[in-house]
Amino acid sequence: MTRGTIRAWYLVHKWTSLICTLFLLMLCITGLPLIFHDEIDRAMSDGPQFGMPGIGSSSNAPGLLSLDTMMGKALATRPGEVPLFMAFDNDQPSMTITTGPRPDAKGPEMTIQVFDRSTGETIGVENDNGVMHFLLQLHTDMFLGLPCMLFLGAMGLLFTVALVSGVVLYAPFMRKLPFGTLRTSRSARLKWLDYHNLLGIVALAWMVVVGVTGIINTLANPINKLWQRNELAEMTREYAGKGALPPSRYGSLDTAMAEARKVLPGNNPQFIGFPGGNFSSKHHYAVFFQGDTPLTERLLTPALIDAETGAFTAARTMPWYNKSLSLSRPLHFGDYGGLPLKILWAILDLFTIVILVTGLYLWLGKRRTSLAAHVSEVETGGIAEPAE
Repeated sequence: MTRGTIRAWYLVHKWTSLICTLFLLMLCITGLPLIFHDEIDRAMSDGPQFGMPGIGSSSNAPGLLSLDTMMGKALATRPGEVPLFMAFDNDQPSMTITTGPRPDAKGPEMTIQVFDRSTGETIGVENDNGVMHFLLQLHTDMFLGLPCMLFLGAMGLLFTVALVSGVVLYAPFMRKLPFGTLRTSRSARLKWLDYHNLLGIVALAWMVVVGVTGIINTLANPINKLWQRNELAEMTREYAGKGALPPSRYGSLDTAMAEARKVLPGNNPQFIGFPGGNFSSKHHYAVFFQGDTPLTERLLTPALIDAETGAFTAARTMPWYNKSLSLSRPLHFGDYGGLPLKILWAILDLFTIVILVTGLYLWLGKRRTSLAAHVSEVETGGIAEPAE
């Protein structure tokens, strides 16, 4: 590699790293507890223990109240509101029902009630005042909505470029050194440079995976809008031009679920999107089913049921961009392999924090050093270390 090439890659690595470092530090710090969000939520929850296991979300499953009955209970506690979502837990008989003042109500206007479907009792109301919700919002969009989500996606892209350029520079730097070299007896700067490089190459694959999945996750809203504009519009073409179905004319949820199960047997329903929301048309219940394997349970297939008549309209697997989003979400937080994988994710997250901090330290310590001296350091593996 020529000096000119090293110089160009060094500048790319320097500036992409500097621009994104502080934001990446925030994401790593907030992401660390979010890796264990399920475990933390269970530890902090004082909710009841259910007396029966989850036996699926079928409207006629023995021991479970009907979907229409549960919806009636939810709306009775929120007079004047309309249903937005109904979500199921296939491991226990709990469910959530989300209501709001309008079919297109936004997040802050929604109320999420949690029910025990085996008894019909209200377990509680989910709120956005908890610590974990605060961390998730900070991690997702810093409380500034879609523009900041896209901004963090851009920071993730810069981080990915910084990783690529770091690998390119690692090759000439380590050419004369054994892998894993840590020169702790030399200057503090060279010692931390060795730690920076070693941890960077060890955690490289993980950082690429988490960085790319993070970028995809920031595109969740545009991806869902694209699905609505293309796939959903095509599935409901015969309803084009019709006015929105008022909530007073919504039909039976149990009938809709039964029709959806006929079309997609053997799958478990995850949630129902009601007419007028982001996950359905203005006329349909959208019953989203998940598969029954560790991989396919992350992939959703919607069955659209006419909310007034209960007749089946269409069912279609989600397009590749929605599948990418569905697979990226759990992979980003290590939700695929239980607690052992989460612990590994946490360790690699800590590695990344060290990498970011040492990178910032290395830059602050040698801001006035010439570019030529830095290039020589890369070429010689730190033997030609920039002067103090």
